Amino acid sequence: MEQATPTGKPVQITVTDGYDLKCFKGDSPVTFIRAEFNQVVLGDSAKITVSPEGTAKYNFTSSFELNPEGGITLDDLAQKPVFLTVTEVLPKEKKQKDEKTLMLGQAVVDLLPLLEGESSFEMMVPLHPVPGSPLEPLQSGVKQCSLQVKISVVEPLLTAAQILGSNLLKATLEAAYSVPESFVPVGPVQNYMVGLQVPSVGEKDSPIFFKNGTLKLGGEREPVPRPKKWPIANIVAPGANNIPDAFIVGGPYEEEEGELNHPEDKEFRNQSECIKKRIIWDLESRRYLDPTAVVSFQKRIADCRLWPVEITRVPLITAPKGKAARFDKAEDENQLSFHGVAYVNMVPLLYPGVKRIRGAFRVYPYLDSVVYEKTKCLISLFRDTGHHLIQNNRIGGINSSLSKTVASKNLKEDKIQASSIKSQGSDTPLEMEPSLNHNPEGQQYVDAGTYIVLEIQLNKALVPKRMPEELARRVKEMIPPRPPLTRRTGGAQKAVSGYHMQIKNISRAILDEYYRMFGKQVARLGSDMDSQTLEEQKCQLNYELNCSGKYFAFKEQLKHAVVKIVREKYLKTTPFESQEELQTFISELYVFLVDQMHVALNQTMPDDVQDAASTIHTSSDQLRFFAFEAEVNENFDMAAVYYEERLVRDSQNLEHWLDYGAFCLLTEDNIKAQKCFRKALSLNQNHIHSLLLCGVMAVLMENYEQAEIFFEDATCLEPTNVVAWTLLGLYYEIQNNDIRMEMAFHEAFKQLHALVLQTQITKEKSTGAVEYAEEGGKVESSVGPCRITSGSTTAIKVEAPAEPGAPLSVLDGFVEDSSKLQSDCQEPVLPVQSQDLASSQKPSNLFVKETPVKREVSKYQDSSTFLHPTPYGVSQTPTTIFMETIRFLMKVNAIQYVHRVLAHELLCPQGGPSCEYYLVLAQTHLLKKDFAKAEEYLQQAAQMDYLNPDVWGVKGHLYFLSGNHAEAKACYERTISFVVDASDMHFIFLRLGHIYLEEKQYEKAKRIYLQACKRSPSCLTWLGLGIACYRLEEITEAEDALSEANALNNCNAEVWAYLALVSLKAARQLEAEQAYKYTMKLKLKDEALLAEIHTLQETVGFGNPSF
Repeated sequence: MEQATPTGKPVQITVTDGYDLKCFKGDSPVTFIRAEFNQVVLGDSAKITVSPEGTAKYNFTSSFELNPEGGITLDDLAQKPVFLTVTEVLPKEKKQKDEKTLMLGQAVVDLLPLLEGESSFEMMVPLHPVPGSPLEPLQSGVKQCSLQVKISVVEPLLTAAQILGSNLLKATLEAAYSVPESFVPVGPVQNYMVGLQVPSVGEKDSPIFFKNGTLKLGGEREPVPRPKKWPIANIVAPGANNIPDAFIVGGPYEEEEGELNHPEDKEFRNQSECIKKRIIWDLESRRYLDPTAVVSFQKRIADCRLWPVEITRVPLITAPKGKAARFDKAEDENQLSFHGVAYVNMVPLLYPGVKRIRGAFRVYPYLDSVVYEKTKCLISLFRDTGHHLIQNNRIGGINSSLSKTVASKNLKEDKIQASSIKSQGSDTPLEMEPSLNHNPEGQQYVDAGTYIVLEIQLNKALVPKRMPEELARRVKEMIPPRPPLTRRTGGAQKAVSGYHMQIKNISRAILDEYYRMFGKQVARLGSDMDSQTLEEQKCQLNYELNCSGKYFAFKEQLKHAVVKIVREKYLKTTPFESQEELQTFISELYVFLVDQMHVALNQTMPDDVQDAASTIHTSSDQLRFFAFEAEVNENFDMAAVYYEERLVRDSQNLEHWLDYGAFCLLTEDNIKAQKCFRKALSLNQNHIHSLLLCGVMAVLMENYEQAEIFFEDATCLEPTNVVAWTLLGLYYEIQNNDIRMEMAFHEAFKQLHALVLQTQITKEKSTGAVEYAEEGGKVESSVGPCRITSGSTTAIKVEAPAEPGAPLSVLDGFVEDSSKLQSDCQEPVLPVQSQDLASSQKPSNLFVKETPVKREVSKYQDSSTFLHPTPYGVSQTPTTIFMETIRFLMKVNAIQYVHRVLAHELLCPQGGPSCEYYLVLAQTHLLKKDFAKAEEYLQQAAQMDYLNPDVWGVKGHLYFLSGNHAEAKACYERTISFVVDASDMHFIFLRLGHIYLEEKQYEKAKRIYLQACKRSPSCLTWLGLGIACYRLEEITEAEDALSEANALNNCNAEVWAYLALVSLKAARQLEAEQAYKYTMKLKLKDEALLAEIHTLQETVGFGNPSF
């Protein structure tokens, strides 16, 4: 008898009690338990009498040796359970020599907890009845017969380091659907098998086999949830086949990782899984992966993205009895039939945090050349390896001769494989046997559309994913949150406020003294009081205050407030070094005190005496709109003033910081833009746009580690954000991390698909449609990024040059070749909103940013709205994740990032050259003042969507900027004639009105500017209206319009110039001189207009104070 090796570790199985047992003989039945593991009987318990209550105390212990060097391994513990069979011993009858036994049931004990680090665990396992047993079958609400079992080892089988580095792989084969029609349940019994290989111990491959699939005819869908089964034969109790707490739950097709998960496949999947034939396995096989195997597994996936999963059919043949049993050689050669293969993309298992992939995978004929090309695998699991499990292909416990068949074939096929390997570097074609190049039986899988549903699950993700808490902590470390500070008056502000308070108190006291002395005289004279009387009263009041000592008291009252101002505001706490320095400071202090005294007195002045001049208060949205208008006109100083005014009004509003940061990006001040975005993020560290913009800036400034943190945190905080996933994918592309890039783009597509589906459902509900659920999905089929097809397993990767101008030339080269290829496959299915385009009234470098005014500001709605689909034949382009990202980047002026995304959009199967694509591309060239290229792309955009008003609007901007105002006018007039407005109507009106003024078509100009004032009033719209009215000699209307313009912006020299002209025409000298003064102070640049003012001044004889 062989001794156990010293390295063996005993695993003890102890059955203490049995409960609710029912036997064939009711009077004191006798039972015993047999323990089995790995098809080996571990031992039998003593024969125990069952009590009338159905309990039995077995106290039976058995064990087996775990020896990784040979024998039972950790892998065996993972995939094989311990079987406990309860058998009843029947009483002996007369003249009966041997005892008769009847099997009652079988229990299954899963040893998986031992691989999770436990050294002992106890459980109550159900006892599953065998057919004909008196035991109650498992059902809810009924007491079940069970066994109390304890599993223990002397010490944990794995160390903490081994547990941390190892993993557990679970492969579940559910079914093969839509199998060939030649598969029929009658005739010879067939064994349907599926197999694949995974690393197990070290780099050694371990095969996984799923055998004995059940062929079913169609008619109904397989129920879910349904239990997973052990891939083990000879289980006598039907219920013991089921793995405890393991179920097949199914799920939506769209969430699967494999093939046939698109909306257009939905009908085929429904028919296949309900009506057509299928083969059912529902088996789960496990493999323990030690740390070395885990590394090998990761490397294998990275090297070979597709893994072959073979499927075949082998007839179950009953071997003839006797030693002389032989088989015909021809029959031997044809045992392996319908040899097919499915290609499973295992790359998602390398995505961060992914532990499970499940999907449907099409079955193709097994052809060596194709399999090697796709998977780099040279050996067929069924045909070449001759595994020992096929030897169990039997009926009634009799071995079949398949192993003999496989062995006989191996000798010949090994030669073929060797010659095929040898020929890899040869230029001459290799002549191979027809059986390896042609597979007519396997072709039936393709004809029938056969696919298998397979699940691969790991206990731990191969690539850990950062936890949201860790990402939030890292962001907090980089950008500490800055909560709003409570406003407390102190220091200089408090000192000035105290001075104001003393001035108010003293002024009230002086007024009281005045009314005491002269109240009756003032009441008697009223408004008839002359200046001499007032002077006399002033002298008497001063005399009284000095004589009574009140003047000195008022000075002392002010003294403390003035000292506070000197110390807190001027920081003067030491003696002056010279008399001159003292006099200079006193003069400065006096001016400040007098000014502040006037401020305080104006605050205490009665309401009926104050100036009644109205103040125009602009909202934050108006300031944003005016700033954008200034940007378009390249008046960046004025734009900065508006943005900074918004920050002064509310520095705790993160939108103000984001807008200012986008402006800084436009002016190429990246450092200030980064500060603005980080300030916004510090105000709200969960704000997605702030995170994304901080990530974009980190990439632009080549701080890639921080960029990854920002993008990952954004995807964790808002997993449904399409732009966040796309930007993360673009970051991984820069890092040459193809697998994670593919993961991010895939997730972005999935979220976009879900968003479009939800939008479509909402739209259908609003219009009363009810057939979408049955017929839907066709719209979404054309929406998405570069999807991986069965013929391609890698995501498209674009290498963008580092030079700022290089991407444009790359794109230019792509467009000419790709436009023809893409034009045939463009299907305008989904109406989407077009890109926001903005333009200027004067030559500008801004054409890509959304007019920044929120929709709730009704007067400014037009300049911030998107272009809506037109019912007049405007072709629409399916949106993609890249175009969604382009829109986001364009709004924030991240033009450098747009170039890379445009390249992806061009190469994307669902994107490519589209009207919106050419519009964006034209804008990037307009930024460089490359009018020729911009015109070329606009021509192509017009060919694709001739009725798109945005095309004609941008085309008008192109001609306007290049000086061709005649063509610009024609384009603008065409744009405003469309039923649907362009996305930048504000600037179209401004520029068209400007052209009308140049051509002296003042009536048309007035009409255009009136429309602009109604839609989105600004200083420029009112100015244009005022000019048109002035030229039409409508002086009153001109003055009203110019007054509105001046109220919105009192620093516009042209507004003051026309106000001067209007005042001269109205013969108002004082106002004319005042307006002319500001015209000159603001340095009017229009020499012709200034000459016109001078001419009119000479005509009327006034208006210029310098005369």
